Amino acid sequence: MSGELNAAFHMADVRDKRVTRRRAVAVGELNAGPVAYPLIVERRLPKGDALVMAEIAGLQGAKMASMLMPLCHPLPLELVQVYCAPVPERQSIRVWCECASEARTGVEMEALAGVNAALLTLYDLSKPVEPALRIEGIRLLFKEGGKRGLWLHPDGIDEGERERFRPRPPKGLNGAACAVITLSDRASEGTYADESGPKLVSGLQSLGGEVVAAEVLPDGVEPLAGRLRALAGEGVRLCLCTGGTGLGPRDLTPEALRSLNARPVHGLAQMVRALSAQHTPMAWLSRAEVVQLDDMLVFALPGSPRAAAQCLDILAPVLGHALAMVDGGGHA
Repeated sequence: MSGELNAAFHMADVRDKRVTRRRAVAVGELNAGPVAYPLIVERRLPKGDALVMAEIAGLQGAKMASMLMPLCHPLPLELVQVYCAPVPERQSIRVWCECASEARTGVEMEALAGVNAALLTLYDLSKPVEPALRIEGIRLLFKEGGKRGLWLHPDGIDEGERERFRPRPPKGLNGAACAVITLSDRASEGTYADESGPKLVSGLQSLGGEVVAAEVLPDGVEPLAGRLRALAGEGVRLCLCTGGTGLGPRDLTPEALRSLNARPVHGLAQMVRALSAQHTPMAWLSRAEVVQLDDMLVFALPGSPRAAAQCLDILAPVLGHALAMVDGGGHA
C-alpha cells in the first residue's frame, strides 16, 4: 500500500469541546385529511391506536439516531419525550420530540429522528384508510446549550410551544459596564500584540455588556490593584483580567486581586478551572481567581487568547445571574 490515507468521511472531532447541558425540540405534522383524521383522533384506525404507537416510535427513533445517520455521534440521552396533538383546522396531527443530554455535541439530530419516526408511524397506521397523506413542516424548533446558548428557528415558536417547552436564554449583561485588562510586560511595551483582550471585549459585547475600558498593563501587583479600585469607583460591574495567572515569577495577577482585601468568590474560580480542564489538563496549572470588589466582579483569567475565550464561554451562562446576586436580586 502506498500514497496518502484519506478518509472520505469522518465524524466531527469533539474531544476539545466541553460537556454541557443540551436540549433540542423538533416538530412536524402529518396532514391526515377528512377520512383519516377523525379515525386517528378517535383512536379507531384498523391497526390500533396510532397516537400511542407514534409516541413509542418517536422514543425509539431518537435513541437510534446514530445508527440511522452514519456521522451522528451516539449520545447518552437523559430525556426523550414525544407529544402528539390534533390540529382540527388543518386536519393534521402535530408531533414534537424533546431530547436532552449532557454531552459535547447537540441533540438536534435525535429530536429530528424522533419526530420523523413518530410521523412515519402515524403514516403507516393511517395509510390503510387514506393513502393521500402528507408529512410536512419538519424542523428544529429550538436548541439550547453549548457555545451558542439558545437558538430559535427563524420561523418562530408559538405561545403554546413556548409555554410547554420554556426555552431558556442565558441571562445577559443588559448593558452592564465592563472592563478588560490584559496583563503582559511584552504587550505593554509594544513588542507583542494583545490578542486576548480584543477577544474578551467582543465576547462581553455579544453578551450585552458595555465595555467602557480595554487596557494593557505590565505584569505585577501594581498598577493593576490601583486600576481595579478606580474602575470599581467608576461604577464598572465586571472586569476581566487576562494574563499573569501562571507559575512564572512575574505572574502576579492573583496576588494583585488578593491585595484588594476583596471578597473571594471561590466557586466561580473553581468552575473556570474544572470546566477548562475539559479542553486541556493544563487548566489545573492556572491560578485563576475571582473576587468581588464593592459592586464589581473581577476575574483573573489565563493569558492565551484561546484559553481566555474558552473561559468566557464557560462563564457566559452565569455572569448575568452573578451580577443580579451582587445587587441582591438572585439566589445561590
